Amino acid sequence: MPTPRVAAIHDLSGFGRCSLTVAIPVLSAMGVQCCPLPTAVLSTHTGGFEGYTFRDLTEEMAAAAAHWKALDLRFDAVYSGFLGSERQIGLVRQFLRDFRRPGTLAVVDPVMGDFGRVYATYTPAMCRRMADLTAEADVITPNLTEAALLLGVPYESLPRDEAGLKALTEQLGCPGRRSVTLTGVSLSEGKTGAMCYDARKNTCLPVQTERVDREFLGTGDVFASVLTGALVRGDGLLDAAAQAIDFIRLCAVRTAAEGIPLREGVDFEPLLGHLVPRTE
Repeated sequence: MPTPRVAAIHDLSGFGRCSLTVAIPVLSAMGVQCCPLPTAVLSTHTGGFEGYTFRDLTEEMAAAAAHWKALDLRFDAVYSGFLGSERQIGLVRQFLRDFRRPGTLAVVDPVMGDFGRVYATYTPAMCRRMADLTAEADVITPNLTEAALLLGVPYESLPRDEAGLKALTEQLGCPGRRSVTLTGVSLSEGKTGAMCYDARKNTCLPVQTERVDREFLGTGDVFASVLTGALVRGDGLLDAAAQAIDFIRLCAVRTAAEGIPLREGVDFEPLLGHLVPRTE
C-alpha cells in the first residue's frame, strides 16, 4: 500500500518532548509520512520552564494551508493537538473542510487541561470552540478533564467506575457519530489506560495496563500519535489504543528507571523500534 500521509497540526517546542517533536518521529517510525503544520514555535514547552520564547504562527498556518490546497495535496488523516487561540481552532475546522475527502480520517486531540485544571491559555470561549471542532472529528482522544469540559460538567462529578466511564465515553461519541478514546482511565488499583468507544462497531471496551507510579508529561501526545499512526495503517480502534498504551508503558518504565526530570517528558526515542511495522 502507498505510504499513508498525515497532516499534523501542532505547536513545535525545541526542548521537551511534546507535540510535533513527538508526532513526527512516532509517525515516521510507524511508516507514516508526517506533514507538519506548526501552530507556534517555542524554545521549550510551557510545563516546568520559565522564560521560554514563543512565536505565534497563525498567519503562516493560513498561508501554508492555502498553498497545500493549491497543490491539491491529499491526506489520509488530519491530526490536531494543542491550539493557541479561537482563530486557530477555526483554521483547523476550515482545514478539515478543505482537505477532507472520502476516507480521510479526522483525529482531534482536544488539548485543554489535565488533573481537573484548564490550561491557563484556554478561555471559556476557546473551550466552546474546541467542542465544536470535536463534533467534526472521526476520533477524539480526551482525558478526563477534557471530557468534562467538552460535556460542560464539573470534573468532580465524573464517574470513576467502569459502567459510568463506559456511559461517559459513549456520550462523548454521540453514539454512531465519532469514536472516542478516553484516556487516564483506571479501573482497578495499579492499572491505567483508556475506555474506547468504536463508532463503527458501536462497542465500548476498556484497555488497561500496569501503572508506573510516577507522573509523566507528554504521554497524551504519544498516545494520540501512536493511535493515529495505527489507524491510518488500517488497525481497528481497540488494537490501535492497545498499541499506544503498551508503548507509553515501555516509555514510562524507561523514563522512571533513568530518573529523567518530569519536564523533559518520556524517553521514547530509544524505543521507537517497537513501533516499526514488521515485514514478513
